Amino acid sequence: MGKGIAITGMGIISAIGNNVEENYRSLIDGKKGISRISKIDTVHKDALMVGEIDFTNQELEQFLELGGSHNYSRSALLGAFAAKQAVSNANITHINSYKTGLVSATTVGGMDKTEQYYYEYFENKEVQKYIEGHHAGDSTQKIAEQLGLHGSLVTTISTACSSAANAILLGARLLKAGKLDRVIVGGTDGLSKFTLNGFKTLMIQSDTYNTPFDENRKGLNLGEAAAFLVLESDEVVQKENKEVLAYVKGWGNANDAFHQTASSDHGDGATLAMQKALKVAGSKSNEIDYINAHGTATPNNDLSEGRAFLRVFGDTVPDFSSTKAYTGHTLAAAGGVEAVFSVLALQHNVIFPNLNFKNPMQEFHLTPQTELKKKKLHTVLSNSLGFGGNCSTLIFSKEA
Repeated sequence: MGKGIAITGMGIISAIGNNVEENYRSLIDGKKGISRISKIDTVHKDALMVGEIDFTNQELEQFLELGGSHNYSRSALLGAFAAKQAVSNANITHINSYKTGLVSATTVGGMDKTEQYYYEYFENKEVQKYIEGHHAGDSTQKIAEQLGLHGSLVTTISTACSSAANAILLGARLLKAGKLDRVIVGGTDGLSKFTLNGFKTLMIQSDTYNTPFDENRKGLNLGEAAAFLVLESDEVVQKENKEVLAYVKGWGNANDAFHQTASSDHGDGATLAMQKALKVAGSKSNEIDYINAHGTATPNNDLSEGRAFLRVFGDTVPDFSSTKAYTGHTLAAAGGVEAVFSVLALQHNVIFPNLNFKNPMQEFHLTPQTELKKKKLHTVLSNSLGFGGNCSTLIFSKEA
């Protein structure tokens, strides 16, 4: 087994595109996917901005060829859509020909259907099936069924905003340990009133476009998305003569145990996660060419992450930007979305701009990359920093 874990396929659906190419084109063109709420019936419709996916549930059902009696949540629909893209992109035709696993992440689970049918549960037996699809593992099982996957590990991770990053981390470790030959990893979360109300209560949502790392940032825009990678062992890559898109070279997870929702003011968790990932990758801090920051545009997150950058990289912080001004914060899917974006950055030697930035933060003089920048990239670091202090870092590279 080589030092890196090969990425051979990617799939994504987000507010800026329904596949990898559409997402890349939006990133290059500076096309935001943030708008007023249009698909959810909520009292906050005119007060908040979010990143909604264009496809309706009905359109996703048609793509997946579902019958009329299913109980798929939006998270399950989005996840199956993106995971099938990833498998197709990896040119996998017989998914069970190798030991193949699935590690999928979600925080929302089937909440959208629970909201819709909660009050009918005891009166209408026809809707009870939707409540049965509430738990986080249900969407993972449905993705596995859509992929035709059986006989290997299928599991779910739910660690708040670091969930998909941890799914990728676990998948890489399973391959490294020889437990699997191939694993589909990523995450999926649809928007729901539950998350809108919850983040509204925390007072960290913005009523305008989010502005990562800006002194006057007002908070995040929630988004919905699903994104998956196919990771394969050296043996499978060589035997099948696979094209490798990039490698997962390093990973790290830490928990600063600071607060239920806030990150450490000094970036303790993010610092540890980045240091661990560098150690696993066998890389020095000056070998990182670009950081895809977590960058949620909340007062706490950007301060914490920025201080962590300074602790890890000192006075030579690499080019960095947050892409959440494009997609919104997609919660459990964020680490998967930004893994795809990190690989695209490596493939095209480009740094995506940190949209909406105007004024540097007073606490330090870190300025994100605000224009599209062509640069020879070899190594990209991506952060995903979750509630409860769960912080994860992934390092992607062109070489194993």
